[in-house]
Amino acid sequence: MDLIYLVISSMKSKLKLLDKCEALTLLCTRASSRWSFIKFCFNIPLVFTSSAMCIINSISTDANEVKIPNIIVNAISVLIMSLANNTRASEKFENFKKLSQQFMLLSQEIDALEEDNIPIEEYKLLLLKYENLVQGIDFEEIPISYKNSVSQAYQNANRHIPIQLNGTIGNVIKKRPISDEIGFSRGVEFSEMV
Repeated sequence: MDLIYLVISSMKSKLKLLDKCEALTLLCTRASSRWSFIKFCFNIPLVFTSSAMCIINSISTDANEVKIPNIIVNAISVLIMSLANNTRASEKFENFKKLSQQFMLLSQEIDALEEDNIPIEEYKLLLLKYENLVQGIDFEEIPISYKNSVSQAYQNANRHIPIQLNGTIGNVIKKRPISDEIGFSRGVEFSEMV
C-alpha cells in the first residue's frame, strides 16, 4: 500500500512541478517580448537621430551653420541612450529570454520522465534546478497584468501555479483536488515521504 502512495505522490509531484515550469516559461516569454519591444522603442529614435545627424552634416559645407542643430540632435541622442541604459531593457530582454528557454528545457526534462516511477533523488535534483531558475527571475520587472493573465489561465485550466504568481499578487487560487488529478482520494505530499 505504501508503494501505491509513493507512486501516486510521485506522479502528483511531477505534474505539479511540470505545471509550475510551464507557467514560468509562459511568464518569462511574455516578459521577454515586453522588454524586446521596449528595447526596440529606444533603438528606433536613435536610428532617426543618427540619420538626422548624417543629413544635417551633409547639407552644409560651413560647420558654423550646422553647429546648433548638431548640438540639439546630439543632446537628444545622449538623452535616449541614457534612458535606454537606465532601464537596462537589453539586459532584461536577454535575461527573460534565457530563463524562458531554461524553464522550457526543464519542462521537457520533467515531461520525459516515466510517470509511474520517479526516483526521489531525481525529483530533488529537478526541484533544485527549478528553485535555482526561480531565483533568477526579477518578478518586479514583470507587469502585474502578465502575472495575472498567466495565473488566471492556469487557474481556469485547473493547474498548479507557482507561489510567486499565486499568493504574492493577491490571487486566491483553488488547488486542483487530488482525487480529480490522479483518481485517488488520499493526498500524501511527496515531501512527507522523504
